[in-house]
Amino acid sequence: MDNVTPFLILLAIALLFWIVMIRPQQRRQQAMRSMQGGLAVGDEVMLTSGIIGVVRTLDEKTVELEVSEGVTVRVVRAAVGQVTTPVARDHDTQLDTQIDTQRDTQLDMGLAADAADEPEEN
Repeated sequence: MDNVTPFLILLAIALLFWIVMIRPQQRRQQAMRSMQGGLAVGDEVMLTSGIIGVVRTLDEKTVELEVSEGVTVRVVRAAVGQVTTPVARDHDTQLDTQIDTQRDTQLDMGLAADAADEPEEN
């Protein structure tokens, strides 16, 4: 029994490492592949470099984005980091408005800084 205990501890540590580190990364990679495979013409996307554009053409390995009127960039699909929420135009004020869904998600998850924790100025 004394010879088996260190092996079981090592096995438990390896299993914990797999559950905490490797499995979540595999899920993120699978979600990224699914998102990149589901792109469609007209989607507004953000590249991993931060460039935002609208998908104009697709083929198996590349995406052609219109980043400005008349300016297109061809990139590999793997460079697409996320599909973004399109900017809505407020016709009354003529201002661009965008719903910040990432910030809302962070607030829902409790990741955003809480204003009540900040010290008050007197």
